[in-house]
Amino acid sequence: MSILEAVRIALGMIRAQKLKSFFSLIGAFIGVTFLIGVVTIVNGMDSYMKNDFAGKLFGVNTFTVRYRPFVQMGDVSQEQRREWRRRPRLYVADFLAVRDALDSRFLVTVESTNTVEAVVGARRSRSIEARGVSEDYFRIRRIDIAQGRVFSPQEVQHGANVVVIGSEVAERFFEGLDPVGRSIRVADFPYRIVGVAESVGRVFGISLDRFVIAPYTSQIKRAVNPHLVVDGIIVRAQDIPSMREGQTQVEALMRSRRHLRPNQANNFHFETADDVLSFWSNISRILYTALPAIVGISLVVGGIVIMNIMLMAVAERTREIGIRKALGARRRDIRRQFLVETATLSTVGAGAGIVTGILLANLVDALTPLPATVSLGSIILAVLLGVGVGVISGVYPASRAARLDPIAALRYE
Repeated sequence: MSILEAVRIALGMIRAQKLKSFFSLIGAFIGVTFLIGVVTIVNGMDSYMKNDFAGKLFGVNTFTVRYRPFVQMGDVSQEQRREWRRRPRLYVADFLAVRDALDSRFLVTVESTNTVEAVVGARRSRSIEARGVSEDYFRIRRIDIAQGRVFSPQEVQHGANVVVIGSEVAERFFEGLDPVGRSIRVADFPYRIVGVAESVGRVFGISLDRFVIAPYTSQIKRAVNPHLVVDGIIVRAQDIPSMREGQTQVEALMRSRRHLRPNQANNFHFETADDVLSFWSNISRILYTALPAIVGISLVVGGIVIMNIMLMAVAERTREIGIRKALGARRRDIRRQFLVETATLSTVGAGAGIVTGILLANLVDALTPLPATVSLGSIILAVLLGVGVGVISGVYPASRAARLDPIAALRYE
């Protein structure tokens, strides 16, 4: 019997014995669906964390000096939290010192944020993120301007009440109008809009376009950095080596300004995208380690089910085996027939699992911000697992069928 003929017989069995075939397929189906689904989601999370979350919130080749971590990863003890609260805050003078200490390879800005109320005419919104920054902020964060311009160094120097608004703020207050040149009240102070930023998008469903950005020297300081306190000093370098060099220089400067002795730890914090990415790498490593075990358990259970059902098939088809042997079929012909049948069963289950996994990936991509796409490697692996489980599960039933005595098989009732 040819392999194609054995595949045809196996497919005929699936059609004829639907319930039995369903239980034969379910193990491989669940295992492959889980494999495709989890790999897709983890890959999507990995891409999302690297390209969107870390890139948009922290920037590339960028570090931020803060008095305590802005993003707190992992378990943090109460003692550590108390130590963070006791740390001295950062001030505008620290920003000016860092900016003057670094050379032209670096861009330096200050950032302070707070949630404020914005008002235009009769419209108001109480959940607008106000940012007080210097002029290099837009280059560091790579914020492009859709309309108008950014504010100038002279406007920062003189504390002009000018503002760049996010695209969502523009739609909220100036739908169908050109916002540039118009006025908006932010934290009870009037500002002239000089620019509208291009849409940045969302991170974990949270809009990044609901903001207003003004010079830190303007009246925004009353809302975001009172008493000359700032949230962070952001430094962007040309490349990773320059960034490390800049961190070393800034660390030495801050320790000197705070009169820290050599045996004292830093009472400030350097924050980079690596902090978030390293935390995510640990999580993804755990997921990728646990994935084979979970998928393996499902496939082993599926293989056992396939083997038991094929043993039942051997018993039911004993007379057929006896007839085939009496007509000249060899042991290897019988063995190959049952191996091909079990491989076909599990491969059909794997194929159904692949289709379901792809549908699951499309559903995740449509309903969540994760760029969930099925990789070709996971599909190839799923097919190989389907065939492999079928072959391994069919070895014992096929060998048992091949060893049947043709005389006893013909007498079997």
